[in-house]
Amino acid sequence: MKPLAPRALVVEDEPSWQQILSEVLGDSGLQVDTADSLPAALERLHAGVYRLALVDLSLQADDPHNEDGLRVLEAIRRSNPQCAFILLTGFATVELAVLVLNEYHALSCLRKEAFQRSQLRDLVRQVLAAPPESHGAEARPASTRTRAFDTGESSDGAGLVLVVEDDAGWRSIYQELLRDAGFSMRLCAGYGEALGMLRHERFTLAVVDLSLNPAVGWDGSLPSAELEGYRLLRATRELGVPTLVVSGVSSPDEIERAYREGEIFSYMEKQAFDRRTFTRLVKDAVQAGHAASHLGQLTVRELEVLRRVAQGKTNKEMALELTISENTVKRHVKAIFRKLGIHTRAAAAAKLAGMGEEEPRK
Repeated sequence: MKPLAPRALVVEDEPSWQQILSEVLGDSGLQVDTADSLPAALERLHAGVYRLALVDLSLQADDPHNEDGLRVLEAIRRSNPQCAFILLTGFATVELAVLVLNEYHALSCLRKEAFQRSQLRDLVRQVLAAPPESHGAEARPASTRTRAFDTGESSDGAGLVLVVEDDAGWRSIYQELLRDAGFSMRLCAGYGEALGMLRHERFTLAVVDLSLNPAVGWDGSLPSAELEGYRLLRATRELGVPTLVVSGVSSPDEIERAYREGEIFSYMEKQAFDRRTFTRLVKDAVQAGHAASHLGQLTVRELEVLRRVAQGKTNKEMALELTISENTVKRHVKAIFRKLGIHTRAAAAAKLAGMGEEEPRK
């Protein structure tokens, strides 16, 4: 006897979206049931066992604030813990996505305005290829490990950011925030893909998750030596790319290792993710990277002059200490201003004090 096809549930109040989602799931070999309201979804869940559920956040067309979809997710966790679920919404916010991924343990959070059939097909294939897992309150969902490459639609000169994250939901969060901040980006899901991008393009910033290994638990339980993120941190350090780590790994030892080995700019824990903090850190890291790059252009003598400028010394005092003429000091100061893109001594002092020093050019 031919085994029955796995079942999927579509919880969506708009008939057009029901049809689209059902077609994708049906083409993927799933037997599809639908529900257009919270009571109908609860009835379906009570009567059957599902491998995958697609749930719309709002199930009342006349109420944009309706969040019945979250109640459906809670019901799935209670009655069908081995069912993977994806939230689909036209009212997506970063806070909602973080809530759904971290607290409800959804597989992903998809925005209707950016919906792509191919993305959903990839998610479905991963669900069907993996053994059923518990998606209860204490479990971490199976990570979404699709290959993702994004050329970025926003390019106003802010820079190019490399995002290395194996979870599609988190990639969507970073994509939204970085685009809003004016950055272009490359999105990838694994070490090999990220390393290739680093070798072929010049990035102003990297955002890296430490846990890029399928065996890594939500708490980062895999031995740290096996976390591929550390290998990427060494690569970004060697290439001089400022790096921000955003990871579910929260062990103090692992965090200290990231700062020590990767010389990262900052570390954010996913459990306490805040979009304003993320955006601020991104901008600060890029600014610091630009300043450090400029500082590295200075010669040994120019750096000696810059240190004395920061100390408030006059051209005459610097000439005496360095045993050079005042005209030579003036030439060095002019060159420093040009290379650092500044116009005042106060700005030069701030640049040195705020960004640290690189090894000067010989």
